[in-house]
Amino acid sequence: MCITDRRSIMPPKAKFSREQITKAALSVVSEKGSLALTAKELGAALGTSTTPIFTVFNSMQEVQDAVMLAAMERFEEYAHKAAQIKPVFKQVGMQMILFAKEEPKLYQLIFMSSISEAQTFDDIYAHLGSLADECLDVLQKDYDLSKDNAKTLFEHVWIHTFGIGALCATGVCDFSHEQIAEMLTQDFTAMMILPSHPIMTISIDIFLCFRI
Repeated sequence: MCITDRRSIMPPKAKFSREQITKAALSVVSEKGSLALTAKELGAALGTSTTPIFTVFNSMQEVQDAVMLAAMERFEEYAHKAAQIKPVFKQVGMQMILFAKEEPKLYQLIFMSSISEAQTFDDIYAHLGSLADECLDVLQKDYDLSKDNAKTLFEHVWIHTFGIGALCATGVCDFSHEQIAEMLTQDFTAMMILPSHPIMTISIDIFLCFRI
């Protein structure tokens, strides 16, 4: 009976870790955009052939999925800085737009590719994960809103904030920090004072707080 040498059937040892490949892929997307992420481009970024990529990942789709998660983690680093500054909800918006200005390709990947497939706000909530829940909690606690009113406000301000971010990420506009802060304040305030709107019961003290 022929006994096969086990060493001859062992898979090749990975030259790069999953984390190293994901980091390189994220850098490619950050610099050149998601369409530039090919096996050849990623191999070049790693200084190797494409072979080591596929000893760790089964496909480029798997690499792209890992990059999306890594991009979301980077965005969340920006967003969570808002917890240190009042008013928190406004600062989340400010950080989102800052991310769009400093990481335009990653903003496009997260919010202008996958989000384009979203059909409802429930899809967007699912995409944002815990960040959306945290925003709703802040709105309910800081502004004494019901859950329904918090969702209404979040959805309206999200549309405006996303739009400003998209304009910045695509280079259409380059708003200053002061301009962005004023636009978000005006949007928030408008939602509160529209006569037909159910959130109009918020006091002037909250308006003044949001202008900080």
